[in-house]
Amino acid sequence: MRSNWDRDLYIKACLFAAKAHRGQLVPRSDLPYSIHLNLVSMEILAALSIESGCDGDLAVQCALLHDTIEDTDTSYEQIAALFGMNVADGVAALSKNPALEKSVQLADSLERIQQQPIAVWMVKLADRITNLQPPPTHWDVAKIRRYRDEAIEIHTHLQAASPYLAARLAQKIQNYRVSDTIDLRSP
Repeated sequence: MRSNWDRDLYIKACLFAAKAHRGQLVPRSDLPYSIHLNLVSMEILAALSIESGCDGDLAVQCALLHDTIEDTDTSYEQIAALFGMNVADGVAALSKNPALEKSVQLADSLERIQQQPIAVWMVKLADRITNLQPPPTHWDVAKIRRYRDEAIEIHTHLQAASPYLAARLAQKIQNYRVSDTIDLRSP
């Protein structure tokens, strides 16, 4: 099967993201932040290998660049100049608006994502799949439940983008627990 994404564009975005996030670490680890970006893009590549109808180039570039505007000094204009307006628009939609109250940032981002091509929706699903690892030990039960509830909201709004990623996220949500004795699936 022929892939619908260009390896040279992938490499360009991967190298740019690695440089933009240089020195950043995955929270509470000694791993370079670029590992998170590669895990998100791996989820995208897995979906692209079994699903069609999505702009693979847009998906993989946004997967690798999705945190550059939000977490580095990279601007929308830089992304647009190097990767095009569609990628810049996708990355901007995937970025939280820091001018808004934290309590409405996810809803705002989901609204902006839903105005983008399906490829961008897939990146948000893949990002949350990657982030639903065991919660940090310093998080209390309320914060863990909020994070799980955000994942449910993301799934609810974006599941139509990719049956594969929607199923992966649903499984991650189901398995996301405070501990083996406290199950978050029940209210």
